[in-house]
This record gives sequence, C-alpha cells and structure tokens, in this order.
Amino acid sequence: MISSIVFILIATGALGFFGWQVSKIRSNIFLGREIDRTDQAGKRWKTMILVAFGQKKMFTRPIPALLHLCIYSAFIITQIELIEIFIDGATGSHRIFRPSLGGFYTFMISFIEVLSFLALIATVIFLLRRNVLKLKRLNMDEMKGWPKFDANLILFMEIVLVTCIFTMNGADEVLYQRGLSHAENLGDGSFNFLLSTFFAENIFSGFSTESLIALERIGWWGHIAMVFGFLNYLPFSKHLHIVLAFPNTYYSNLEAKGRFTNMESVTAEVKLMMDPNADPYAAPAEPVGEPQRFGAKDVADLSWKSLLDAYTCTECGRCTSVCPANQTGKLLSPRKIMMDTRDRLEEVGDAKRKNGKDFEDGKSLINDYITPEEIWACTSCNACVQECPVNIDPLSIIMELRRYQVMEESKVPTELAGMLTNIDNNGAPWQFSQNDRANWKDEQ
Repeated sequence: MISSIVFILIATGALGFFGWQVSKIRSNIFLGREIDRTDQAGKRWKTMILVAFGQKKMFTRPIPALLHLCIYSAFIITQIELIEIFIDGATGSHRIFRPSLGGFYTFMISFIEVLSFLALIATVIFLLRRNVLKLKRLNMDEMKGWPKFDANLILFMEIVLVTCIFTMNGADEVLYQRGLSHAENLGDGSFNFLLSTFFAENIFSGFSTESLIALERIGWWGHIAMVFGFLNYLPFSKHLHIVLAFPNTYYSNLEAKGRFTNMESVTAEVKLMMDPNADPYAAPAEPVGEPQRFGAKDVADLSWKSLLDAYTCTECGRCTSVCPANQTGKLLSPRKIMMDTRDRLEEVGDAKRKNGKDFEDGKSLINDYITPEEIWACTSCNACVQECPVNIDPLSIIMELRRYQVMEESKVPTELAGMLTNIDNNGAPWQFSQNDRANWKDEQ
C-alpha cells in the first residue's frame, strides 16, 4: 500500500509538471503570427504518417536511419509495457496482463526486449559517433556546451533505462523460478522471456534471494524513475521532437519549394501601381489591414509555424551539412538559425510571463541572436528544407528577417543595393534604361 501511494504521488507530480511545461511551450508558440495550415487535410495526414511516423526522410542516410529506427521502434513499442507498469505501480499488482494474455504476453515482452537491446546497441554507436569519431556536423560551433551535453545526456539516460529493464526482468525471472516472485500462479516455473531468461541463467542465477529482490525493485523503480525523468526533461531538450514531429509534419508547407510568401498589403499596392485604369484614391474592394511590421525583427513577428519549427528542431545538422553557403565557409548554419530562434523564444516567453504580455526587453532576434551576415549568406536554394527529417523550414525565418532588414531598415548588402536601384529606376537589374534595351540589335 505504501509503495502504491508513493508511486501515485510521484506519477501525479511528474505528469503535472510536464503538463505545466507543455502549457508554457504552447503559449510561446502562439506568440507568433497567425497562419492558416488547415487546408488539404488528407495530404497533411499522409505527410505526417510518411515523414513523422514512417521516418521517410531519415533514409536518405541509411546507416543513421537504421540506428535511429531501432531507438524509435523501441520507444513506441515499449509504451505497451509502460501501461502495465503504471497499473502495477498504482494497484500493487505484478505483471497484471500475463494471466489473461498468456503466450502472447510472453511474445510481446520478448519482442520489447529485442527492440530494447537493439536500441542499446544503437545508443552506444551514437555516443561513439559524437564523441569518438566526432562527425563534423555533430561537433560544429553551435553544438558546443549545452547542446552537446544535452545530446549525450539523453543517450546515457537511454543506457540506464534499458539496463534497468533487463535487471528487473532478469532478477524477476530467477525469483519466479524459485517461487518467490511478486507474480503468482502464472503457469510453469519460468517467464520464458527471450533475453531476460538468458540473463537470468548467465548473470542473475548465482545471486542470493535477498539480492535478487533488491535488484528487481531497483530495476523496477529505476525504470519508472528514468521514464518520469525523461518525460520532464523533454521540454528543456532537443528531444522534444519526439512529441512535436507529428504536429510539425502535419502543418508542413504544402506549397512548391521556392514559392515565397507575399505580404497582402504590399501585393495590393503593387497591383494598384501596375493597373493603368486604377483609381489610387478609391477604397480597395477588400480592405487590407496595416501590418504591424514588414518582415520579422523578433520572434513574435514570425508565424506560429516557424516557432513550432524551432521547438521541433532535432539539431541533427543535416540542414547545415547540405547548405552551400556553410560548405564554402560562410557564417550561415540553418541549424543555428533554428536554435537561436528557440533560445530567443524561450527568453521572450519567460519575460512576458514574469512582467506582462506588453513587456519589451530591448533585444531582438536579428542582431542580438542572428547576424545580418548569416541571413544574407543564404542562397535560398531550399536544400535545408528538403533535407530536414521533420519538415522544418529555416528559409522562411531567414526570408522574414531579410524582409525586415530591407523594408523597415533599408539595410541591404552593397552588392544588392545597385541591383535594387536599377530595378527601381529601370525596371530590371541592369544599368540600362528601358529605351536602350533593344540597342544590341543595331550592333549586328
């Protein structure tokens, strides 16, 4: 009874804290501007199933994809066992599903053990890739400090979690064979789980009964402690993508890559200027509200989808590894754009909750977090968008920051200033008036 009460209190506290953190993240995301992503529901569901659930884009790089699939599959399937552990913890029972499921229960736990073992192998390989082989995209400047610690910490937590599972099952197997397990009347004298039976015979069989009871409890409580710890660490970690990858892919931009958004108010003005029959003093047929700002200076000027992108970023670096600007030594890293956006959003959200929704700290995303040099290095090729395994769009943030620089502050690189002047004066990027464009034919 005491054990059940303790479990219920811990579970309630852990779930409550997680819910509170999720509400903060949700409020941060909706600081962004409105954008409609509710069209083409069928296509959106298909995108989510293929990209988020099916891991489709991961397999452009087969080796890390297979390793990630082991961890991902184990995470999904072990939720079945977690249901039983929650029931056992709250009621004081032990392996409550085994009597009713029989052989199928043995098969499922064995299947979960195999997936967990494969996940353990994949976790060790990922640690080696990051810390021994030191893959370039996993050790760039933006990954130093907290990002590297965060990535390694989760991998170590995964190792501890799997170790606790096998300790719990292996010790319990020996106890059941001796007739001393918490589980009673479950058939013959063995659980017959595929891997824990092996560990029981080769590791745990020599332990005393008292040691086995202690090990089984340590494994059980260690497992559930890691689950609750991981759950409440997610909101502070890049691994929040485990949850957010699904809504993020559902709300993907379904337009063709390379098609840029236009501000409605600006489009209306341009159409007015290009229509020789238009009355410039007439009221528009559909009034267009004045925008608060052209482009984005800070995170609140971005769309809520861009802010969701920032929280969903896995920091895998695939975007940066294919960025032509980054490959030629320029400062731009699409991954850093997403990380900076998330960091700034966290700062703004915390400040507004503490000081009121109208509070301004005098800082901004552009200049304080992301430099003009970074955004102007972008070639707008969409390679980062294509490569992202969860359909994040760094380019949309870059273009909004550029739009602000040009339309609000009249700041453009020198190389572009001449071109824009020519477009304004000549209607084309070249230094020729419209009347002189056909002069080339007279030179024949």
